[in-house]
Amino acid sequence: MASTTPTTPKTITKEIVTEMGNILRIFSDGSIERPKQSPFAPPSLNDPNTGISSKDIQIPHNPTISSRIYLPKITNPLSKFPILVYFHGGVFMFESTFSKKYHEHLKTFASQANVIIVSIEYSLAPEYPLPTCYHDCWAALKWISSHSNNNINNPEPWLIEHGNFNKLFIGGDSAGANIAHNIAIQAGLENLPCDVKILGAIIIHPYFYSANPIGSEPIIEPENNIIHTFWHFAYPNAPFGIDNPRFNPLGEGAPSLEKLGCSRIIVCVAGKDKLRERGVWYWEGVKNSGWKGKLEFFEEKDEGHVYQLVKPESESAKIFIQRLVGFVQE
Repeated sequence: MASTTPTTPKTITKEIVTEMGNILRIFSDGSIERPKQSPFAPPSLNDPNTGISSKDIQIPHNPTISSRIYLPKITNPLSKFPILVYFHGGVFMFESTFSKKYHEHLKTFASQANVIIVSIEYSLAPEYPLPTCYHDCWAALKWISSHSNNNINNPEPWLIEHGNFNKLFIGGDSAGANIAHNIAIQAGLENLPCDVKILGAIIIHPYFYSANPIGSEPIIEPENNIIHTFWHFAYPNAPFGIDNPRFNPLGEGAPSLEKLGCSRIIVCVAGKDKLRERGVWYWEGVKNSGWKGKLEFFEEKDEGHVYQLVKPESESAKIFIQRLVGFVQE
């Protein structure tokens, strides 16, 4: 009988097949890493520093949408608070409502503004290419709005007991600001459940772009432009490419900004942000569109993109939060 020699199992080499800076790495085995992702932070009841309670919830959808809800300290059981539905940033490909960066920021804002916040964990690209995130966020907003008449399956008690649906806000930073704009557009075209209306939209350092540069933006060939690369990776089949109405709200075929479905908007920009020009461009577009609401503008000239998250203890971040507190409490 011939002897057999055991064979050594082949080692499968895991190689990077796609790399998007320090934002995303896709490996040959299909796994994905997000190196820039900030660490997870758990929710907590009665935070000792702010009095805020937070918990994670599941919004019915297919599949379900995870979210984190923040409730101000209750001193009167009949208290009703404004509601802010928040969309985080991260070029549609990374970051999380459960990250320490966003958890600390939203906890601080909820305590100072005395507002309930529902932060949406929408689906990320490339696992879920755009427009999935927009559908997630609209579904989440519809579910939240359905609490206004207490006629909903799997209700969230904090919303029913303490939510003021006459003061419903949406907001986000960077890609989240892009989402907030698109949700406001959809709210102008389609009614929310129970005829709930969005009172205000908070647009922070918005992530918009177009094929043609504006203002002081440099002329860069598309193949060398990282914004083109990110957009096409997040939304590979986008009609009109970089000029898709989701990304270019002033482009041909985009819904008129006159249709924005809210009564008030604040657009926030930062002087050292590479996206500053786009924020100003959007603000001017809304101002000149014929939209009938109240439009506000806020700029911090000496700071960069999402400085309120990067440097939360800075004086600029504190001033920024107070400006948004004023917007919500007005």
